[in-house]
Amino acid sequence: MITCYLKYIIDPYKLKEFEHYAKTWIPLVNKFGGVHHGYFLPEEGANNIAVALFSFDSLADYEKYRNDSRNDKDCLEAFQYANDTRCIVSYERSFMKPVFK
Repeated sequence: MITCYLKYIIDPYKLKEFEHYAKTWIPLVNKFGGVHHGYFLPEEGANNIAVALFSFDSLADYEKYRNDSRNDKDCLEAFQYANDTRCIVSYERSFMKPVFK
């Protein structure tokens, strides 16, 4: 299993737009075989940092999702929404291996 950790720098004045974007992606990741663990929005502390976590069985499965998402109507609409609203300033992506015991 591989877990993708996405750290977003968001526009704090566009938190509602980012939350809409986040709610759009959760079912899309699940649709492509991933397990979305949720988005985590700022509450206390930094007001411009958000995080998303989702897992796939393997890095190859994640890469298939990335490729397939580039041709999916719903995914393209979600990408366009982020571009149109400019709620995301930047992001960084890391991959981690979970440890359960």
